[in-house]
Amino acid sequence: MELPKDGAKLYCLVVDAKHAAVNGRNRSQRPQRPQRSHREVADALRSRIRSGELQPGQRMPTQAKLADEFGVERGAVRQALRILQSEHLLSNVSKGSPATVAQDVDKTLPGPETPQPTMVALAPRIADAFAAQHVEIDALCLTAVSLTLAMGEPLRLIHEGRLKPAKVDVRVLLPSRDIDLAFPVPVDGGSDDDLVHERWLAQRNAQGQVLRHNLLALRATHGIDVHVTFRALPFTPPVKLYLLNGAEALFAYYTLTRRGEEIDHEYLEMYDAEGTQSMLFPFEQGPALRDTTFVEQSHLWFNALWETISLELELTS
Repeated sequence: MELPKDGAKLYCLVVDAKHAAVNGRNRSQRPQRPQRSHREVADALRSRIRSGELQPGQRMPTQAKLADEFGVERGAVRQALRILQSEHLLSNVSKGSPATVAQDVDKTLPGPETPQPTMVALAPRIADAFAAQHVEIDALCLTAVSLTLAMGEPLRLIHEGRLKPAKVDVRVLLPSRDIDLAFPVPVDGGSDDDLVHERWLAQRNAQGQVLRHNLLALRATHGIDVHVTFRALPFTPPVKLYLLNGAEALFAYYTLTRRGEEIDHEYLEMYDAEGTQSMLFPFEQGPALRDTTFVEQSHLWFNALWETISLELELTS
């Protein structure tokens, strides 16, 4: 019997000897339960912690038991546990023994849609996206610093052999080098604007080059079909947006602050935004009409920018 080749799902056929097929028919065959996603597993376990069914300091069931209970692969259980660990609800997830419910869980009980800083929330979401056979990531941002950092987790899992997508498509929209940025800008303006602009441009180019190099290296090391494309916007984006596999949108505001920095041995006060600390709001396609509509409209908006007013971007000084 030839097994399906669809890489997005794994179908397993288990035959029990005492229920052997009779006249080509398996008498014990029962309808399969719908396969749960790792997020559904995380939601169920989070509810148990919330309700007190799982107490602070209590050990979780083993990954094998959880996989059997929810009818999923152990990989889905591990992803669910990592989500709860990122929310500070579990500890010792990476250890050999079962994970433990956090001692101070009563102080931190975020729901599945609770926003978190980009530095905390983006990497696990990107890693989850790389579990698909065809990974599609679209990003609109100021410098791609957060995206480049977040890519470290799925790249590590790929090199460890724990993830193996067949194809990766990444599209990134960044501000053009030829525009007057709304931020970062010096507080006093004047000739100092050139220093701040050149510093931003160098950071944009460096992050983009690292991101492209690390992803394209997957072709040679793992035979993955990778495409990374950048385009330039004629404006400074006031928000950042990440679209994952057509099913999830992560949205954050760039909040400006006044801060000082030394550039070329000159101390400058500037208005700038720290993107890695921006609170990331997740939206997922599903039964919630509000979230599904936001994801769909975000894709329409991104594609409209990509196909109309953006231009080809070269990551050069």
